[in-house]
Amino acid sequence: MKGLTIIKVGGKIVEEEGSLQQLLTDFSKIDGHKILVHGGGRLASTIAGQLGIESRMVDGRRITDEATLQVVTMVYAGLVNKKIVAGLQALQVNALGLTGADMNLIRAAKRPVLQVDYGFAGDVKEVNTSALSLLLQNGYVPVLSPLTHDKKGLLLNTNADTIAAETAKALSVLFDVTLIYCFEKSGVLLDENDETSVIPLLDRDLYADYKAEGIIHGGMIPKLDNAFLAIDAGVKQVVITKASAIAENKGTVIRGSL
Repeated sequence: MKGLTIIKVGGKIVEEEGSLQQLLTDFSKIDGHKILVHGGGRLASTIAGQLGIESRMVDGRRITDEATLQVVTMVYAGLVNKKIVAGLQALQVNALGLTGADMNLIRAAKRPVLQVDYGFAGDVKEVNTSALSLLLQNGYVPVLSPLTHDKKGLLLNTNADTIAAETAKALSVLFDVTLIYCFEKSGVLLDENDETSVIPLLDRDLYADYKAEGIIHGGMIPKLDNAFLAIDAGVKQVVITKASAIAENKGTVIRGSL
């Protein structure tokens, strides 16, 4: 199978001119098929504030009421997505900016109300592998914004990490997929205060040991749990690294077994 690299980048990286340009330059140098999944939450909050719309979060997840849905659609699918596409086109990358509604790429369901009503938040139910494969095989580079749809006319705000993971899982039946999560650290660290203490390779046994010893804890645990779920679903490997390191193959590589 041919290789496919899926990179997920957070809002801070794509919202600042310097880091965005470096990311796009590095991304343009990746060989083979590739997909970029982006966020944009900080900018959405800023613009919402300018419009007098309060941004509400619960455990890091945005409450998406009707007014907020309009803002995130404008910011994610509009300003952020098209800046990325224009930047990649300038680097001779034939990028195509998309939401989950375009080509029916990602169908989701409105999240049910349990302890919290997240409003127009979507949980991914299906990824259109044939449509994405068609784009990739014809030389296009999809740039996915964190919006999906329910195929009944409703747009839904959907976590970008989830979109990246579900897309990687779905396409793993057609490609050898490497999923790269970019965040603020250089990888999974033995010492969270030492950026040079990156764990280069991680499998389930090592992960269990490091958790038991308290070396891996807190917010890194759900990231790694999701990474191993992706591996279970057929993704070849997951990499956690800094955006500035994607061209250097640095960071923590996660595999089912070493």
